[in-house]
Amino acid sequence: MDDASLSDPRWLRPLSGLYWQINGQDQSILLRSRSLWDTTLANSSDVLTDATVHVHSITGPGGAPLMVLERVIRPADAPGTLVRLLVAGDTQAVDTAVARFGGILALSLCVLLLLLLAAWAQVALGLAPLQALQRALVALREGRSRQIEGPVPREVQPVVDGFNDVLARNAQVVERARQQAGNLAHAIKTPLAVLGQAAESALASPGGTTALPLAESALAQTVVDQVAIARRQVDWHLARARAAAAHGLPGQCVLVEPVLRGLLRVMDKVHALRGLQIRVVPSAPGLAFAGEEQDLQEMLGNLVDNACKWALAVVEVSVSADPSRNGSMLLIRVQDDGPGISPERREAVLARGVRMDESVPGSGLGLAIVVDLAHQYGGTLALDESAVGGLRATVRLPASA
Repeated sequence: MDDASLSDPRWLRPLSGLYWQINGQDQSILLRSRSLWDTTLANSSDVLTDATVHVHSITGPGGAPLMVLERVIRPADAPGTLVRLLVAGDTQAVDTAVARFGGILALSLCVLLLLLLAAWAQVALGLAPLQALQRALVALREGRSRQIEGPVPREVQPVVDGFNDVLARNAQVVERARQQAGNLAHAIKTPLAVLGQAAESALASPGGTTALPLAESALAQTVVDQVAIARRQVDWHLARARAAAAHGLPGQCVLVEPVLRGLLRVMDKVHALRGLQIRVVPSAPGLAFAGEEQDLQEMLGNLVDNACKWALAVVEVSVSADPSRNGSMLLIRVQDDGPGISPERREAVLARGVRMDESVPGSGLGLAIVVDLAHQYGGTLALDESAVGGLRATVRLPASA
């Protein structure tokens, strides 16, 4: 069998693109393939060591780009002689194939990108109505609406209608509970008032002396004391029931400043004889409480009234957003220039029925009611020394957008 038949025929075909060449130590050409015809491969000036293959690119016959693999070998019959073997191949076909593959890959990626954009557009358009539903839920949670409003997909309209019905029924239940609590409180307060007035009338004679025997006088005094306790308990539990019923209802939003301004006008009249200066520190507009207006009035009324009872000349109220909670909580501060409360007694005065001084009118429930209402809304009440030397009460309440 001819050895040539076992070789690649391109070694024999002139300018086939597959070439070899053997150079001597002096870079002289010893042998070359027939495919080189009357051309040669450019020699490299690199110094090669044994068993090292050097790869570089050159320009071959006809200006075709070639990749050359060059190596130093020692012939078996002359170990001391070094020859350089160069094998070169035309890279044009490979470059063409790579370029073609790159084009197909780029086209495929473009098609895939278009498909992804089409899928994204389909999802975005398909979910656009649900985004409107999400905005309606956010408005409901932030107190800007009391029901889910706006167009929604037909597929979820029954769910929205059902949810709105539940919200309406909850509002009705809460309103009925409030009315019943108010009716019950009124039904209890009326006989208590009658009993208290009767006992007080029996205790005092027109001349200011006791007109009853000692035993009956003690009984009348006991009735007066127990009626006062019962009234405080009714006020306490009525406030708790109202706050518990309102807490957690969606759509609650009350602007603080109008409530505060109206409350301070009332306090100016109540404490007009004392000549107090009741002032409000200017605050950012739009601060709102995420709760019921009646509960806000109850808390602010107790704090301001308590400050007015103890103040010497000045009561100051400020409202701001809590920076430590990213504006999700309100800070309402009420401070006076009165005698204040010592640090060891501040915790005690927050308990129900505890009074600092019996000479000052009150039931001892004001601060305790504020604590309880604030807790119902996830807030707190803290007492510390004010900047003018008296007491400063700081209540944290949830804010509404």
